[in-house]
Amino acid sequence: MQKTLNVQGMTCGHCESAVKGALNELNGVQAVEVHLDSGKVDVTYSEEKVNQDDMKEAIEEQGYDVVS
Repeated sequence: MQKTLNVQGMTCGHCESAVKGALNELNGVQAVEVHLDSGKVDVTYSEEKVNQDDMKEAIEEQGYDVVS
């Protein structure tokens, strides 16, 4: 399953690595691609193991906002 999340507040390489690291720690996340210019994060994951709320919470714990 693939999902694109809109994340506000990412501006640099540190932001990218913080978001990537938080998502990659979740069981079931297989790949993360961060697009700083558009504020989008593409996540490939197993929906049996992780859901969108888990991903949103992991990103928000890093200090960024996930918008619908």
